[in-house]
Amino acid sequence: MPVLAIDQGTSGTKAAVVADDGTVLAISERQVQPRYLADGGVEHDPQQLLESVVGTGREAVAHAATTIDAVSLANQGETVLAWDRQTGEPLSPAIVWQDRRSESVCAGLDDHRAEIRHRTGLELDSYFSAPKMTWLRENVTRDGVITTSDTWLVHALTGEFVTDRTTASRSLVTDLNTTEWDANLLALFGLDSEALPTIVDNDAIVGTTKAFGPSAPVGGLVVDQQAALLAQGCLKPGSAKCTFGTGAFVLANAGESPTRSHHGLATSVAWRLREQTAYCLDGQAYTAASAIKWLQNLGLIDHPSDLDRLAVEETEGVIFVPALAGLAAPWWRPDARASFIGMGLASERGHLVGAVLEGIAAQTVEVIDAMHGDISQSLDVLRVDGGLTRSRRLMQAVSDIGQVTVEVFPSSHATALGAAVCARMAAHPSITLPDGVPSWSPAAVYRPRWSPDRAADFRRSWLAAATSTFPQKDPR
Repeated sequence: MPVLAIDQGTSGTKAAVVADDGTVLAISERQVQPRYLADGGVEHDPQQLLESVVGTGREAVAHAATTIDAVSLANQGETVLAWDRQTGEPLSPAIVWQDRRSESVCAGLDDHRAEIRHRTGLELDSYFSAPKMTWLRENVTRDGVITTSDTWLVHALTGEFVTDRTTASRSLVTDLNTTEWDANLLALFGLDSEALPTIVDNDAIVGTTKAFGPSAPVGGLVVDQQAALLAQGCLKPGSAKCTFGTGAFVLANAGESPTRSHHGLATSVAWRLREQTAYCLDGQAYTAASAIKWLQNLGLIDHPSDLDRLAVEETEGVIFVPALAGLAAPWWRPDARASFIGMGLASERGHLVGAVLEGIAAQTVEVIDAMHGDISQSLDVLRVDGGLTRSRRLMQAVSDIGQVTVEVFPSSHATALGAAVCARMAAHPSITLPDGVPSWSPAAVYRPRWSPDRAADFRRSWLAAATSTFPQKDPR
């Protein structure tokens, strides 16, 4: 029987009714617009998020004209808000994963950086949820509870107070080995007196809802990026994917051992299904589609569909570092700033657009290269999904710079399809993981056109440009 899988993301919410074989029977989408503030803040209106979840879910079920077996939710992972547990009313905006205002919280814990990295598998960075939770407590409200957005949304649908293991593993206050809240880490962040949701497996039924029609079980909760890793069949250690969404998110299956990265990556729970925990290594570029939106705001392009038409093949030495919100893995430099390098009087719009695409590709490749250092298997194939995979120029740049084969997932709904896998496994305990993930064939395949020497030369130039964006510390 079909399931309803809802993908609540940074720039939009998507609801899909998915059949047992992975066929999408109906789809509904709505944009959600984050607010970008001058002080580094990025916020969502929580009610807009909830309305988009309920609205798209109802529309998808109505279009499918069928009864659904279960409802699942894939979430942003590190976005947090304060809310009243009795009434469900938000007490703050939703503080988005891109928000940098909690950098001071991380700076205050710098002496504990190595301990935090060892216990959680994560870098001490405002990207993750705990610093933002602390910042909310210190600057916005002492009332209510503070949780990731999934807990609030699930409470609105079911009345339950839960989160899943993948989301909890992105918090900086969860022990990577036990995948449970860690009392010592909570105390470090000043969160030890907080009411925290119960952590559940990714194939758990957590409650029921009538928000989309007749009462249906809710389960299969999961972070959006882990859902996409699952949908693309990255079930073996060393298999990897990149989602080109608001940011570019590279995840590689790291097997059943919580291996810590030695090359600047994060280690998280990929999923816990059928009482087996799989881990993943991940790294990200904070700006991918958001960098394209920036190009639109500057008037360099009118629409993302203009990218391949305008981006020239040869940028004539123009290089772009997409640090519009800082640089994440493997550098973790929130103070880095974006830059164009190598421009001259002959530089034209096409050179700039092409350089932006190559910059997004280059940062993605640096994450892949870091993964080579942590995983013994060779990452010579990268599976990709997300809206920017429509850009042939970007996908070819990833293949050229990284010297990897790029396989494009045939559906634009990878996250929803991964959440649907979790929902089916929650609703039907007899389904095994290999049987639960539908097979697929690439919609397009990109292979390197550049020589290895040219790729290496470009990477050296791009890395020099990237490190030049780091503000120099005052020697005094």
